[in-house]
Amino acid sequence: MRAAASNVMPMPPRARGADAPVLIEGRGVRKVYHTQDGDVETLKPLDFAIRAGEFVSVVGPSGCGKSTLMKLVAGLLPISGGALSLSGKAVDGPQTNVGIVFQSALLLPWRNVIDNILLQAEIRGLPMDEARTRTRELMEMAGLSDFEKKYPWQLSGGMQQRVAILRALLHDPPVLLMDEPFGALDAMTRERMNQELQRIWMAAGKTVLLITHSIPEAIYLSDRVMVMTERPGSIAAVYDIDLPRPRPLDVMGTEKFAGYARTLRSHFYAQGQLDAH
Repeated sequence: MRAAASNVMPMPPRARGADAPVLIEGRGVRKVYHTQDGDVETLKPLDFAIRAGEFVSVVGPSGCGKSTLMKLVAGLLPISGGALSLSGKAVDGPQTNVGIVFQSALLLPWRNVIDNILLQAEIRGLPMDEARTRTRELMEMAGLSDFEKKYPWQLSGGMQQRVAILRALLHDPPVLLMDEPFGALDAMTRERMNQELQRIWMAAGKTVLLITHSIPEAIYLSDRVMVMTERPGSIAAVYDIDLPRPRPLDVMGTEKFAGYARTLRSHFYAQGQLDAH
């Protein structure tokens, strides 16, 4: 069952649930790397569909192909078989209508916050006056309005990641791809960033695909969680997360949340491997 909207904070204007259009779709998507020692299958044929406005997380053991899947969606790697589409068009090269956030914020140390965000506009050749206006709107949304002249070394790790997220949102992509964006943060900062990401997602109305090792993070943030097997990765199960939004951190202490966590962890115990926390 899909989580219901909360009256505390409006959901994005885009429709969610079964009536929302499919934005990302894979049918028999597989990935094989060709090496000197022979072919290495990384992903078995995958079938999946992510609807507009959904927040979907992917969890699985290290090396199972989670990050590879994200790179395939972004068009940074070619698929080896099957069909993969984004916004109804085949993914056949780097996609310009996605935003990507990596584990490291990858901010340029000689640029201040606003100029690091505007780097996206410079690379894409966007009109700078409009980009500067949108940057300030995004910074206000993320609570960074007072930090536009600060440099990366003057920011906490969590604030640096917020800047990276805003840079990925500057060109207003329908899809945000995130590869373990909070993995390098301490536990308390990571929880705060989970709250911040939920707030930004609900305000911006993007479709998010999050790669994470953290089962609690996946449950807290997601509408659905895809569980992958060991390499060569396949989709073992997909779970709807039926928790109301917005989700306070204390939802993690509820029995329903714990039940989801037990179910997800059971996959990794069954495989004899558990690196998710």
